[in-house]
Amino acid sequence: MAATLVSSNRSFRGRQSVYKHASATTKCEMTFGVYIPDHQPEEKLPTLFYLSGLTCTHANFMEKSGFQQFASKHRIVVVHPDTSPRGVDIEGDSDSWDFGKGAGFYVNATVEKWAQNYRMYDYIVKELLEEVAPSVAPIDAARVGIFGHSMGGHGALTIGLKNSSKFQSISAFAPICNPITVPWGQKALSGYLGEDQSTWLDYDASELLKKYTGPKREILVDQGEADNFLGQLKPDTLKATENAGVTVRMQKEFDHSYYFIASFMEDHFEHHAKILKAI
Repeated sequence: MAATLVSSNRSFRGRQSVYKHASATTKCEMTFGVYIPDHQPEEKLPTLFYLSGLTCTHANFMEKSGFQQFASKHRIVVVHPDTSPRGVDIEGDSDSWDFGKGAGFYVNATVEKWAQNYRMYDYIVKELLEEVAPSVAPIDAARVGIFGHSMGGHGALTIGLKNSSKFQSISAFAPICNPITVPWGQKALSGYLGEDQSTWLDYDASELLKKYTGPKREILVDQGEADNFLGQLKPDTLKATENAGVTVRMQKEFDHSYYFIASFMEDHFEHHAKILKAI
């Protein structure tokens, strides 16, 4: 379970590090990044978990988003894991970019072929949050938020809504909002969970919001109007739930790239900081 340091670089008023560890959940070695602002030895800090999108690793967010300046400014730890198990050889796990490696969809697979390793939901919610990340970072477990992009936005919304006692703040960039109705989601959910579509509902943010009864939420979602994948993302399904605490901002001329993410990163840190620092 112990994490081994891979790299560490000074960045603003903190350090950007990468760790690897043997995961008991995915049954393979996992890599994750963590940014830790300067702090006193016994000090615990608010923390954000960032979930990346299809084809990404832990590194895309670390290298392309520019988040470190805002994590430093607000003194927030940021943990950013990989998007799937690596180093396991399952037939077909490298055949396409939207299923298997790089595409874990933050679910617990139940189809036998994938069930032993593809358990990214439990990996995030239990192993990384509760055991591994706190061993290397000064995480205040009472002040934790979650956000992500595309597939990772789907993961952030579903994980945050289903675990309100663990994640007090939620936001997303261009999330897959209604995966049970679009090709990306249907391919992943049928592949990992099987053909019983009733089991898919538990991993669909729009469906979860319909029956959400937890504490009041203020969820921020940004979506580019020029996003080539709007048909897969379906932000209108979330916009219809704005009275449930979801604010969807359509951003003119922005696409699906990290140029878009970086443009609104400061807003998302301010959103989370306001909630987490008030606790």
